[in-house]
Amino acid sequence: MSEDYRLNNPNPSLVEQMVLIDIRNMLQSMGKDIRSFPLPGINDAYDDASGIPREIFEEASIDQNLKDVGLSDSLNEEQRAAYEEIMSKVDTEQGGLFFVDGPVGTGKIFLYRALLGTLRNQNKLAIATATSGVAASIMPGGRTAHSRFKIPLTLEDGGCCSFTKQSGTAKLLQQASLIIWDEASMAKRQAMEALDNSLRDIMGWRDLPFGGKTAVFGGDFK
Repeated sequence: MSEDYRLNNPNPSLVEQMVLIDIRNMLQSMGKDIRSFPLPGINDAYDDASGIPREIFEEASIDQNLKDVGLSDSLNEEQRAAYEEIMSKVDTEQGGLFFVDGPVGTGKIFLYRALLGTLRNQNKLAIATATSGVAASIMPGGRTAHSRFKIPLTLEDGGCCSFTKQSGTAKLLQQASLIIWDEASMAKRQAMEALDNSLRDIMGWRDLPFGGKTAVFGGDFK
């Protein structure tokens, strides 16, 4: 259960607490109390009782690589154009939908890391996901899209993600300045439509793609 958290956080104490909170929530859904089992205690500093949803706390606790903060200075001409266009939408909170297309080795991950480094250095929430776990692990704080967005395994047209408006995932997405989804060309159409429908719902902007969020999809259709 700790594998996803280990990708994002090198701190073993934090990873343990995140897993314990997950177990507690699952037990509560079955009408049971985690204190009835011989498990370590949950530290209040990591719990939802602090008023900060676990998902937001986890994202805000991602270990920041100082090298990523300055990556924007090393972008080539095409990467720079994409970086500035995406950042302009984030800074003005206008929202926008982008697709970064290119074969392996053309620098898509380098662009993502530059965006993530800049925004996280500004204490903004930037969500990094990918269709596969391997691609997700390359990005700082990366998670699979299915895991982060709670996308159902069985997808149908017109479906939604399996989080509610009151959930920590919804609050994280509401506060996120940027959403990145790499290898989007490998995902099913219904998976993206589920995220689109859910974001329109939780953001209250049903006429705007992805609820008016700035979203960057990447992949190689070739």
